[in-house]
Amino acid sequence: MNAPQQNSADSQQPGVQPDRIDVQSDASLAEWAKKLDTTESQLRDAVERVGDRATDVEMDLKGSRSTTNTERVDELGAGN
Repeated sequence: MNAPQQNSADSQQPGVQPDRIDVQSDASLAEWAKKLDTTESQLRDAVERVGDRATDVEMDLKGSRSTTNTERVDELGAGN
């Protein structure tokens, strides 16, 4: 009989969920802020809005950074 395969989450430290952002941990905040290319303050705000699931936070941050088509045209200098 084969031994059950370990889930990648099982190899993490007990209580650590790799897809969750722990805003109580400075190390976790710093790591996720770097991964998501944002500030720790923006990260905390996003977690407050949508919860601690990394995918939800990432989508929230991307949405808050999105630009309008007009802004993109102006950036490219094509609106003049």
